Amino acid sequence: MLTFYDRMEIFYSTDWSLYPVLNTLLGLFAVLVLVQLYYILFVFTKLLFRQSLDEKKTWPAVTVVVCAHNELENLRELLPMLNEQDYPHYEVVVMDDRSVDGTVVFAETESNAWSHVRFIHIKREYDHVTPKKYAVTTAIRNAAHEVILLTDADCRPTTDQWIKGMAAHLTEEKQIVLGFSPYEKRSGLLNRLIRFETFYAAVQYLSLALAGKPYMAVGRNLMYRKELFMQNKGFYTHLRVTGGDDDLLMNEIATGQNTAVCLDADTFMVSIPKTTWGDWYRQKKRHLSVSKYYKTGNKLRLAALSGTHVLGWLLFLGLLVGGALNYKTLLGYLIVAGSIFGVRLLAQWIVLGLASRTLHRSVGWFAIPLMDKTLFIYYFCMSFIMWYNRRKKVRWR
Repeated sequence: MLTFYDRMEIFYSTDWSLYPVLNTLLGLFAVLVLVQLYYILFVFTKLLFRQSLDEKKTWPAVTVVVCAHNELENLRELLPMLNEQDYPHYEVVVMDDRSVDGTVVFAETESNAWSHVRFIHIKREYDHVTPKKYAVTTAIRNAAHEVILLTDADCRPTTDQWIKGMAAHLTEEKQIVLGFSPYEKRSGLLNRLIRFETFYAAVQYLSLALAGKPYMAVGRNLMYRKELFMQNKGFYTHLRVTGGDDDLLMNEIATGQNTAVCLDADTFMVSIPKTTWGDWYRQKKRHLSVSKYYKTGNKLRLAALSGTHVLGWLLFLGLLVGGALNYKTLLGYLIVAGSIFGVRLLAQWIVLGLASRTLHRSVGWFAIPLMDKTLFIYYFCMSFIMWYNRRKKVRWR
């Protein structure tokens, strides 16, 4: 077994000129890590600074929109929480989309007890628009107030300050407020993966919004002005696209000037996660399929982030395998690559650990290295699946 001094002697005696291909790969690896460090140190860190808000003298009236399809049990839990929000002037509009689980009877017999809640029932589906987009559009057109706050039936506010905390960020200039919606913590590998991926996605879209480059949101916790929605003609450009009622809309109308981010823990909406791999896979496939409609600049930024993540891991693993096969010859490369990768991992560990404390402690500090490796596998597999599906569609046309 080689001692530390033996390793240093081999390192300093390495003739770097003998391996031009390895030098190129090592240089490429360093560039990939530098791109990752840029995002980690100059973008993600924006989540770590507290936002200063002007004190509100008047509060805008708000319409909370909840779309529901066969969500009776969730509505039984959610609506009392929404009805008890500490806010001066608001309504809750529940869009019952063709439910057959007793939601209509529930609305007729029990909802009268809630002063802020009213139901709108959708009787049929339309060919020119997806059901969710039709439900959201109908709700906004029938909203009594000019500020819209969206959530889902399977979400739960953490406090009665949800509406007030989101509205506090709304100004004449800031017409959109992006909120955070973590998933409920449960046992099991699937739940951990869901929480990892949701946390890291939130780090990306919230920090890029703070950097003046908003590109998406989640409809589980999103506020915007009705006028802005109408000026954009709603979901007109992607009416038939499954999904995208939140991220594609924001991709079109959100700018660095009109978008604010709410990181107040009292405003988080905790969502119930999928419990089977099949349901989760279908959900993620639908989410990823809409990203091809993003603006070019947004696609390039996200490709740079996820691409350098995957390629960096692949090159690092390749150097490790090569070093295992030829340890003495490649020790120098292993030490350099390991040092570069270690700097990235340490920076990510610190920044994402602090970000997790801001975002509902979504990921434990010591789980972050595991999260990084898990997301590498996730990105690699999902990229291959999406590429394969597109190739298969082209082949059968």
